Amino acid sequence: MESTRNFWNNRYQNQDTGWDVGEITTPLKEYFDQIEDKSLAILIPGSGNSYEAEYLHQNGFNNVCVVDIASNAIDSFKKRVPEFPNAHSIRADFFQLTGRFDLIIEQTFFCAIDKPLRQNYAKQAFKLLKPEGKIVGLFFDAPLNEDRPPYGGDVKEYVGYFDPYFHIEKMEPSYNSISSRTGRELFVKLKKLSSLN
Repeated sequence: MESTRNFWNNRYQNQDTGWDVGEITTPLKEYFDQIEDKSLAILIPGSGNSYEAEYLHQNGFNNVCVVDIASNAIDSFKKRVPEFPNAHSIRADFFQLTGRFDLIIEQTFFCAIDKPLRQNYAKQAFKLLKPEGKIVGLFFDAPLNEDRPPYGGDVKEYVGYFDPYFHIEKMEPSYNSISSRTGRELFVKLKKLSSLN
């Protein structure tokens, strides 16, 4: 884990963050805008600069947690959004995290972890979510890289990871991606199964 932490700390320190578009993206903003229950326990793993958490916090969601293995990312977020609760900014490995959440927001974390860990991501998300909990967000729908993140994939691959743990409510091309990602993203909504198959 130390090598992983160092890798991501270096990426943030060197501002080698090409995935960071500097603001919340349209698909997630529009999804958040239709949520009525602002008390939901929301987790944003691999949060980075987390414009999503900033937007949620500014709009009255009071139970949002960000987690990132890179302290540089967490420190940068806390500096930018000092009013965000310190206890909800967590430097940790997602795969070692405990807690119970209603919603996991996916924005570039799944594509950043090594491909052999993708099945573990699905299993860990299942463990962290409350009954009826969901993963909502975006996956890349493109090959991308094989030797470094971000790693891409396609619907068939993703269904294989999540089908044992989740009902796939939606996994389809995102109609409102930002221009640089048009045609390269899937909007996903995955509901935790009541029991494993």
